[in-house]
Amino acid sequence: MHALEKILAAHAGLSEVTAGQIVTCRVDTAGVNDLYLQVLRSFEEMGGEKVRNPDRVVFFFDHYVPAPTIGAAENHKEMREFCRKQGIKNLFDIDAGVCHQILAEKGFSRPGELIVVTDSHTTTHGVFGAFGTGVGATDLATILISGEIWLRVPPVIKIVFDGRLKPYVSAKDMVLYALGKLGADIATYKAVEYAGEAVDRCSVSERMVLGNMAVEMGAKTSYIQPNQEVLDYVRSRTQKPFTVYTTDPDYKYEAEYHFDVSDLEPVVAAPSSVDNLREVAEVEGTHVDQVFVGSCTGGRLEDLRIVARVLKNKRVAEGTRLIFSPATREILAEGLREGIVQDLLAAGAVMIPPGCGPCLGTHQGLLAPGEVAITTTNRNFPGRMGSPKAQIYLASPLTCAVAALTGHITHPGRYIE
Repeated sequence: MHALEKILAAHAGLSEVTAGQIVTCRVDTAGVNDLYLQVLRSFEEMGGEKVRNPDRVVFFFDHYVPAPTIGAAENHKEMREFCRKQGIKNLFDIDAGVCHQILAEKGFSRPGELIVVTDSHTTTHGVFGAFGTGVGATDLATILISGEIWLRVPPVIKIVFDGRLKPYVSAKDMVLYALGKLGADIATYKAVEYAGEAVDRCSVSERMVLGNMAVEMGAKTSYIQPNQEVLDYVRSRTQKPFTVYTTDPDYKYEAEYHFDVSDLEPVVAAPSSVDNLREVAEVEGTHVDQVFVGSCTGGRLEDLRIVARVLKNKRVAEGTRLIFSPATREILAEGLREGIVQDLLAAGAVMIPPGCGPCLGTHQGLLAPGEVAITTTNRNFPGRMGSPKAQIYLASPLTCAVAALTGHITHPGRYIE
């Protein structure tokens, strides 16, 4: 079996599972974000009265923070009241940040766990050796009532990144490259495992980028076998025990794809699809009205460090706006301690609170018709960050930083020693 199959088997009380099999599994962590008041409605409609495992339930306010509308404020109010009534202690309010980074920082992302959240980018947690997947409101309501969920065991495809990256190329470039070569539907209801020398060299932060973007291939979940750095990170965040599963040597993947990234150049996903692959050199010179650095894909401390390093003692280009959002309160605090936030503000950047607003396109930096943005986020569909007549390029933090400095898409190699 694959490690992911072993996780599902353990949570279903079975000795073995195979791809395509329907299993009912115990859920370790069930998360609800503030987009999903319908979870509470469905819970009531199904006759739910008491949450089965309140200690395994987590609520996050991250998409609408601070509340930009009366409706959003009402959603927050109802969710707070539900948590109080049900004894749910894990409520991360408007001061906390983006759900997936919170789960990692607070020790919920553990090897061998089944993590289910009302957010498609829950695939992120596969990089910790967990089975992480997103669901809708009715599925989550069912978990609140029963503590379980049914899943179809997904087949697994393996994406191998061989070679060593150039110093101005990152995990975001790798995953955008794979998306462009394989297509946005290559992994529909499948699991994506990442491996190879280039992945082995990735930091915890960069691995989270790979896992996060797996859902843009249609993946049900992602997986990277945890290395020592990942295990050390997990142990620094929790004292709870966990089980690290490994894939059997004779496991047969549905498909394997190999990419040598030694010669990979910086790339972007051009408007308006995540698999519209272009080398930066092809679109160099494109004016950008707005640069955004943040989200569950690109708002970690490592990302902000890169941007601050490029802009330290410099200014954001005239005619270009730079908005940044640390993914969580913890990252914001560390950014202040290191002087990252101060350097970015001095360069003319605008900081907004930790959250998902600009990525979702609901508030805090919407794009006007005809404007062009380059961003560290994960989707560039029409209307994703504001007007459907705006254009969005997805890129690495470094490529975004250099665009903020020059005012147009620029090859970052010229700004890296």
